[in-house]
Amino acid sequence: MPYPRAGAFSRHEFLQAGFSGLLGLALDDVLSARDTAPQRPPAKAASPASGGTAKSVILVFQTGAPAHQDIWDLKPDAPDTVRGEFQPIDTDVPGIHVGPHIPRLARMAHKYAIVRSMTHSTPGHEYGTHFVLSGINKLPPGATHMASRADWPCYSAGVQHLRPRPDGLPSGVMLPTYLNNGYGFSGQSGGMMGPYLDPWHVTKDPNHPDFKLDELSFLPGLSVSRLGQRRSLVEAFDAERGKLTSAGNVRRLSDSQQKAYDLLCSDAEFRRAFEIERESDTMRDLYGRHAYGQSLLLSRRLVEAGIPVIQANMGKMNTWDTHTANFKRLKNDLLPPFDQGLSALLQDLEDRGLLETTLVVAVGEFGRTPTINKDAGRDHWSGVFSAVFAGAGVRGGQVIGASDPKAAYPATRGWYPADLGATIYTALGIHPQSTITDPAGRPHRLNKGQVIAPLFS
Repeated sequence: MPYPRAGAFSRHEFLQAGFSGLLGLALDDVLSARDTAPQRPPAKAASPASGGTAKSVILVFQTGAPAHQDIWDLKPDAPDTVRGEFQPIDTDVPGIHVGPHIPRLARMAHKYAIVRSMTHSTPGHEYGTHFVLSGINKLPPGATHMASRADWPCYSAGVQHLRPRPDGLPSGVMLPTYLNNGYGFSGQSGGMMGPYLDPWHVTKDPNHPDFKLDELSFLPGLSVSRLGQRRSLVEAFDAERGKLTSAGNVRRLSDSQQKAYDLLCSDAEFRRAFEIERESDTMRDLYGRHAYGQSLLLSRRLVEAGIPVIQANMGKMNTWDTHTANFKRLKNDLLPPFDQGLSALLQDLEDRGLLETTLVVAVGEFGRTPTINKDAGRDHWSGVFSAVFAGAGVRGGQVIGASDPKAAYPATRGWYPADLGATIYTALGIHPQSTITDPAGRPHRLNKGQVIAPLFS
């Protein structure tokens, strides 16, 4: 679940007040909204995966599921009720065609690969999101359509468990929103591995003129040195309190204090990454002055700060769920900012020499129905959908897999969410078959998919 608002205090004030010696304040309740926090089991080092060249992954998540047959996999020879209103346009790679409302991306098709045979079995937002954001093909035991600690860990949680950061910074950042339909979508947390592996959720729009993360700024009168002094006082208090209470409770408090302290006293480069106002007007205009563009610009800044997994949500929740007015919404609202932001990201990463070490993936949780409904929309469909990959050794200018003549099912080998997960982990140098150990000491195989090898061949 997203971090809660804490009564009369802001989360920012709670985090920093904790170091001033607030008696009995369990900061893990503030940080992860849990009454208790399982102890972190010792991480087992993963065997490095061969060929992993990515230092970071940017997952551009089109929440709600985009219409693949109107963007990446058009069927101009299909019946009117299937092909819809859009006609394909040429790209800069002969033989590859895309939809008419991503002209910028069409001009750089040589930089990315399109997988047109993604598939899975569950056309529901909650389950599809869980699958795609954690690299699984079926629900783990105890998981439901609601976010819970029975969920499979998201990618950054897997990375954090197997490759803990010595600097205390998060291995994952999700922005600019928490996907929440009243109870939260699964796939956005450490799940069964515990809250200590949760990524950091940024829930503010980086396009807002007052964008600022209070968690990374000090209250008046505080500094790193003064915070350190107050932290020493709290540690002394904890030592005394440990004589009166269980060691486990003190340890949980200390773990939470350490997490908050690490964020506040983090490397200046990490804190500066969120100071998006440092970017020139020209660069911000290039990405687009909208939530999509500025979220992708912030993602690039987080790559530069060394964050391994960044998820940029294209919308708040189910934004691409075009049950009505599919073509109008794609043309006017959804595709122009997506086209501008993603094309700027790919070019910017390349210009800075970062594309070779950054895997960029653009995907939704499934596709849309081949047949257009009575409201000029397309409904849920997981039979086949498309994903786009770039960077980190991906050979651009190619199409992998194919759908049938109606873009309804794979006509070639289908690639599943677990295969997407295997590809992401392998790109980061983590073997998909690594063993992760949950807080109860039970071993689990991290991922059961296969790398989408044609991306790199």
